[in-house]
Amino acid sequence: MSRKRGKRGIARPSAQDFAPLPPEEEARLHAEAQAYAASDADYESFAEAEEESDPLGPPPSLEDALFALESWQNAEKAAEMAAYHKAERRYLGVSTPAIDDMVTLWRGQLDVPGRVELARGLWDSDIHEARIAAAKLLVQARLRPDEAAWDLIASWVAQLDAWAIADTVCKAGEKRVVADPTRLDQVESWTQSEQMWTRRAAFVITLPWTKLRNPKPDDLAVRERVLSWAEALAEDRDWFIQKAIAWWLRELSKKDPERVQAWLLAHGERLKSFARKEAAKYL
Repeated sequence: MSRKRGKRGIARPSAQDFAPLPPEEEARLHAEAQAYAASDADYESFAEAEEESDPLGPPPSLEDALFALESWQNAEKAAEMAAYHKAERRYLGVSTPAIDDMVTLWRGQLDVPGRVELARGLWDSDIHEARIAAAKLLVQARLRPDEAAWDLIASWVAQLDAWAIADTVCKAGEKRVVADPTRLDQVESWTQSEQMWTRRAAFVITLPWTKLRNPKPDDLAVRERVLSWAEALAEDRDWFIQKAIAWWLRELSKKDPERVQAWLLAHGERLKSFARKEAAKYL
């Protein structure tokens, strides 16, 4: 039989806590602090070199990774997630921090080709948390070589069907597009897709260009390019597309309010009212 734990009271500071210590107590604490600081060198020499470079273990197989995810499953939370995301797939109910911890370990155990291969298998399992983990495996600014990673991420875009997976995939994708802006040619083609999540991804994956403090001429050209996509899709009535355009404009307004103001004056009336208000939130 489980026992209910009672609530513990929170200790609050009192005036006594801030009263000055007697001189002899101050002197004793000061001496202890000096002795503690002096012991750092002894501690460092005592530490064994092997402890500083403990191996992370063998690279996980796909079966290992799926078993790790399933060991954290929570049926109640899984049911809530399925109802919320409304995409037909298996949900485990694993928390984001737990997924992050597992992915951090796997990235340390795998080289780049290994991460790509594990990500491919996790995605193909069509488990919600596995797809999140697959994208997180490839969220790294410095990933060399990254061609296989980009090809895999781009192949996922046409399969997006829920915002949590979509945003995680775009977070991985934005690193690869920033690393090689020529990939924007492929991203631009997504704006013509009949699939809403693919069109939306074009805006979410290019968000890094809205956040630059000192954009270079090439960066400004990218901004104008994405603003032209927003202009072309301003009358797209899908809520998620309107939200994505508003999100992009709102973020850009923090760095270049004049440009966003000008865009809204020229094209804002073509947006839905909620998107227009969202885009102008910081103006």
